[in-house]
Amino acid sequence: MKNYTITVNGNVYDVTVEEANGAAAAVKAPAAPKAAPKAAPAAAPKAAAGAGSVQIKAGAAGKVFKIEASVGQAVKAGDAVVIVEAMKMEIPVVAPSDGTVASIDVAVGDSVEAGAVLATMN
Repeated sequence: MKNYTITVNGNVYDVTVEEANGAAAAVKAPAAPKAAPKAAPAAAPKAAAGAGSVQIKAGAAGKVFKIEASVGQAVKAGDAVVIVEAMKMEIPVVAPSDGTVASIDVAVGDSVEAGAVLATMN
């Protein structure tokens, strides 16, 4: 018999697998899932979050691969501000309009969800 802890969609299950004739024969799981462990608190933003009036948001969930712009830098519409890696692809997140970067709210290596604010600009 082997015991495993499995997390499915944020629910944690303790399961026991019994072997019969060298193959898994039965799986026993609790009727109600335990609460998933709480995630670590998010790190403080690298600059004042929401410092600018225009938000630059991630189009897809992934990991911050590279930060192309810096606070105070002038950017034109379409310039890459942050690059997010998702499914082994590098996806540039671009400035929606001309302006100045007011804050960069992520760091290289941060995991981000789709729609998360990565930076702001004026």
